[in-house]
Amino acid sequence: MNRPLANPVEFRDMCAVVLGGTSGIGRSLALGLARQGITVVASSRSEESVAETSVEVEAIGVSTLSMPSDVADRSSLVRLRDAVLSRFGAVDILVNCAGITKRVPTLEMDEDLWRQIMDVNLTGTLRSCQVFGETMLARRFGRIVNIASLSTFVAFHEVAAYGASKAAVGALTRSLAVEWAPFGVTVNAIAPGVFPTALNRKIIDSPRGQELLQRTPMQRYGEPNELVSALLYLASPRSSFTTGQIVTVDGGFLASGVNR
Repeated sequence: MNRPLANPVEFRDMCAVVLGGTSGIGRSLALGLARQGITVVASSRSEESVAETSVEVEAIGVSTLSMPSDVADRSSLVRLRDAVLSRFGAVDILVNCAGITKRVPTLEMDEDLWRQIMDVNLTGTLRSCQVFGETMLARRFGRIVNIASLSTFVAFHEVAAYGASKAAVGALTRSLAVEWAPFGVTVNAIAPGVFPTALNRKIIDSPRGQELLQRTPMQRYGEPNELVSALLYLASPRSSFTTGQIVTVDGGFLASGVNR
């Protein structure tokens, strides 16, 4: 479905940067924003993926900028921010989708892997909020949407580092929301349930994926537009009194006890 999910007038002349926006959920969100007429810059470490997504954004009919970045490298985020400001004048919306995970028993988790996951998922979110948030605070307007996780709230087997990083993303979201509210900048997060992507296809097709489906009261996986709808609310003027919230789009997963 590519029909508009909101009134495009709400987003007139707005510019969004989506980090981790060239694959999986991030790509779906970037294209969803573009379909509302928003200038969208989707960036990630892969120059090839950035170029491909930029072509898709332009095909929708909105402006973009093709430039890779790495949330683990502050200087690359600064270069991206400055390029976007030079081209489009402002960043109104920041979406933080970059993330990594690896399933490993915690006793076998070495500290280098732990630090890598934390550096991308948590500190990477902090870096991008600092780099892009600085300009939003100066303008006294901005919409920051971080991507949390079901593991922000509940534990999953053998992904302790990912769970800890996403729980901390939830805390960071609330902290920044409180600190930046007086400056007209809202900071919220979306916690997706299970949304099939190329990156999680093996999990979806495994017994683990079937267990996730059984624990979801709606008995189905999510569709990309169902996340886009939540993002459009949080990015729009309609959310002007909404900050520090983690919006869960999970088909009832977190509300569920015994389903059968």
